[in-house]
Amino acid sequence: METSEILKKVRQVEIKTRGLSQNIFAGQYHTAFKGRGMAFSEVREYQPGDDVRSIDWNVTARFNRPYIKVFEEERELTVMLLIDVSASGVFGTEVNTKRQVITEIAATLAFSAIQNNDKIGVIFFSDKVEKFIAPQKGKKHILYIIRELLEFKPESKKTDISCVLQYFTNAIKKRCTAFLISDFIAPEFEKSLMIAAKKHDLVALQVYDVKDTDIPDVGLLKVEDAENGNVMYVDTSNQKVRELYKQRWNKQQETVSKSFSKTGVDMVSVSTSDDYVKALISLFRMRG
Repeated sequence: METSEILKKVRQVEIKTRGLSQNIFAGQYHTAFKGRGMAFSEVREYQPGDDVRSIDWNVTARFNRPYIKVFEEERELTVMLLIDVSASGVFGTEVNTKRQVITEIAATLAFSAIQNNDKIGVIFFSDKVEKFIAPQKGKKHILYIIRELLEFKPESKKTDISCVLQYFTNAIKKRCTAFLISDFIAPEFEKSLMIAAKKHDLVALQVYDVKDTDIPDVGLLKVEDAENGNVMYVDTSNQKVRELYKQRWNKQQETVSKSFSKTGVDMVSVSTSDDYVKALISLFRMRG
């Protein structure tokens, strides 16, 4: 893709997603993702009913009467986007591919974050960490992220969510809010999820295609697995084949949902044919 074409696409994504973040999500993002830390603000004289654990003993000794430390919520957050760039993301049978929807969701979240004066960083992953973009503020940083979302070419086609969660847990020392964005067509990752969710405020966004869930009756179909390159012919006119395909998806979804439920991670799902705005509003309300 030529530079002029890339810049045009970046601009298109910017206009759409910045508008969404300003007009729809501004207040809801703020409410859903409040600062989790507490920062020291001032000292004042002790009043009956104050928590004695907040007494500042140095100031108390100096003035010979009790003073307490006052803390206020740290409003500024660090927000991380953990984005699946494996080959299954190029799949899409509707207007958009999964990767296109993920790009718009990520850009919307990024604009919401900087409007709230939060830092935003990104980890692209496949079955390994493909790229780490350190958290920063500012529009220039957001536009760089959007360009990477549009243009990034991963080295691997496969998916390993445990890998990115382990890297994220080790790389980001201070507690942050993180959005894990994937179709979650991947090996089991509950253990890594549990460790990451204890340290950070983790949220999951699943982006899938309707044909991931159900295969239509279109006769003999040549199917290629985007992640391992295996090619096979599937007789979609066979009802049993279609049922097995659907059962496989349902079983996988059940496993994924249980993992998020067990670890206390909020999750929303959106298909490539759905309005992702509704999914994000649902997520923010879930946490509001």
